Amino acid sequence: MYGVKQLDRPKSLEQALELLSDNSEIMPFAGGTDILVKMRAQNMQGVHLMSLQDLKELSFIKEMDDGIHIGPMITYAKLAANPLIEKYLPLLKTAALAMGGPQVQNLATIGGNICNGATSADGAAPLMALDTQLVLRSNQGERTVPITEFYTGPGRVVLEPNELLIDIIIPSLPERGFAGVYKKFSTRKAMDIATLGSAATITLNSDGSIAKATLAYCTAGPTPVRCPMAEERLIGESELTDDLLDEVADLAVESANPRTSWRASKEYRINLIRQLAKKVLVESFNEARSSL
Repeated sequence: MYGVKQLDRPKSLEQALELLSDNSEIMPFAGGTDILVKMRAQNMQGVHLMSLQDLKELSFIKEMDDGIHIGPMITYAKLAANPLIEKYLPLLKTAALAMGGPQVQNLATIGGNICNGATSADGAAPLMALDTQLVLRSNQGERTVPITEFYTGPGRVVLEPNELLIDIIIPSLPERGFAGVYKKFSTRKAMDIATLGSAATITLNSDGSIAKATLAYCTAGPTPVRCPMAEERLIGESELTDDLLDEVADLAVESANPRTSWRASKEYRINLIRQLAKKVLVESFNEARSSL
């Protein structure tokens, strides 16, 4: 079909890892939304594919002592509908609902969205803002990689040919004085790739000052990015004045590396970086303050 050389469908994680250890040329896929586009474009000639659809042990969302664990085979539709996500991670629900339309959301998985390395991935910015940890496994062992270190270039990630993503860990969050927001700007309101997306989280001290801030973007560079200089500037602040927000927005631009594409010019994206930074930070700050 479409010139694909072979399609394997392992029934367990152990079997999948064994296949990968035997053949480094195998290309695993999850929901298949990206693979299908490539197949129809005749870009999968002679490729050896491996479907992960039968690996039910990679489909879970559970609360544990160290945070929320999400299986990489969870679809965006299931992510958006999950009560744990609704309660603790509403910014991730927002991102899930921004991912294409219902057809895509019912097929596309959070793991596939991470591992394809696309800078426009809606899930990338909120996961980066949430200090997400990714657990990778091969037959040789297991390692945990911060998502901030996972992306190495356009469409490139640190995942080795014999590894699979097996767990997505979002560390425990404060019950009070915390909030996070994700906003996506695109040409259409639905079923469109982000021209730019931004996520922020704010954690407040008991006196209302900022204890921690995170700010991340998708489509603001060749990879999803965090903005450490902007985050550090916010520490200790008790009010988000216009002058402070302008300064933080400028620092966010320094961390990004937007490019011109058919969707938007570099200059337009720079303006979006500034404006979205202000929006997500102000909303996160106000929501965090209301929960103290």
